[in-house]
Amino acid sequence: MNKQGNAYTFIYAAVMVVVVAALLAFVSQALKPRQERNEMVAKKIDILQSIKVAATSADAEQKYEEVIGAHSYIVDFSGNKVEGVAFDVDLAVELRKPAEERLYPVYEAHLEGGEVKYILQLRGAGLWGPIWGYVSVNSDGNSIYGATFGHKGETPGLGAEIENDGFQDQFVGKQIFDNGTLKSIAVVKGGGSAGNVHQVDAVSGGTITSQGLENMLGDFFKGYESFLKNLERASHE
Repeated sequence: MNKQGNAYTFIYAAVMVVVVAALLAFVSQALKPRQERNEMVAKKIDILQSIKVAATSADAEQKYEEVIGAHSYIVDFSGNKVEGVAFDVDLAVELRKPAEERLYPVYEAHLEGGEVKYILQLRGAGLWGPIWGYVSVNSDGNSIYGATFGHKGETPGLGAEIENDGFQDQFVGKQIFDNGTLKSIAVVKGGGSAGNVHQVDAVSGGTITSQGLENMLGDFFKGYESFLKNLERASHE
């Protein structure tokens, strides 16, 4: 075959494309288990952070087992437990369903001294992509014990500030209900009125991200509403 001809060039290029594609596919498959494990560990770190348990990639799995272990489950819109594994629920998929048909993961944390906290998983949309979070509530089903939030592509120094401790710490002690009525948490520029248990200060310069986070909270607190009210009733029995 004439190596200077167009046919040779075309065949050579086609072969190289196939070889490179095969190599990339092989590398992707080889790294997939490690990537999945890294994602699992990162998720456990976030869950633990929402209950103020510091963890690293080296000890997250051990601490998760100690604090939560098998105490996780799924509830439906009515607050009833349903079959399935909480850790495996993909909220990106659940968001495509009506709220009444979604699966809602709950992670039940047993802390030192016998305290029990209930961690709720959330997901929404920011300015440039998905945002997510884990909010832990006390056994009264109303007051927030801790919160952690993450994002895929929010602007550094602006919307990405939802990941900072200073923003997340504002949620401690806030309340989801007002005299039994779902109120959620408003993310307000300037922080709203002093002492308001239903408002936190928005991210400076991150209006759309802040609004997305507020919408996410309202959406998922509504989904968990029946479950939280069941907790409140149980705390008075």
